[in-house]
Amino acid sequence: MINRVVLMGRLVSDPELKTTQSGINVTTFRIAVDRSYVKSGEERQADFFDIVAWRYTADFVCRHFRKGSLIAIDGQLQSRTYQAKDGTNRYVVEVIADSASFTGERRESSGGYSQAQAPSHPAYAEQTPSFSSGSASDFEEMPGDDDLPF
Repeated sequence: MINRVVLMGRLVSDPELKTTQSGINVTTFRIAVDRSYVKSGEERQADFFDIVAWRYTADFVCRHFRKGSLIAIDGQLQSRTYQAKDGTNRYVVEVIADSASFTGERRESSGGYSQAQAPSHPAYAEQTPSFSSGSASDFEEMPGDDDLPF
């Protein structure tokens, strides 16, 4: 079975970090995703999706994104039912974010572009090393013949 969702859109409001009773961080937020087609004479339409992020991904989203930020989400669809305060049963479909990423758009606070991605596992909680400041001496010369090792 396959259950994969990849979305890129803008946050509708600022995400808010919450903690469960067991101490796990979670945030829920909504993104607006433009439709790829526009009917002649009409404005572009958007679809709105509810996103739930847990643990490190929740921390990452709340730390780096605000209302209007462009965000890329990779996750899974999940449906659930619950009983509202008025006693009616409600059915919702949400995207459970496995990872969230910057889209490469210019960020006003830093003045640069970013390609960072939220860690999805505690082992990746440390910052990934950047090789953008490396030199040519950091790499080994590949042989020019047709006998490549792959």
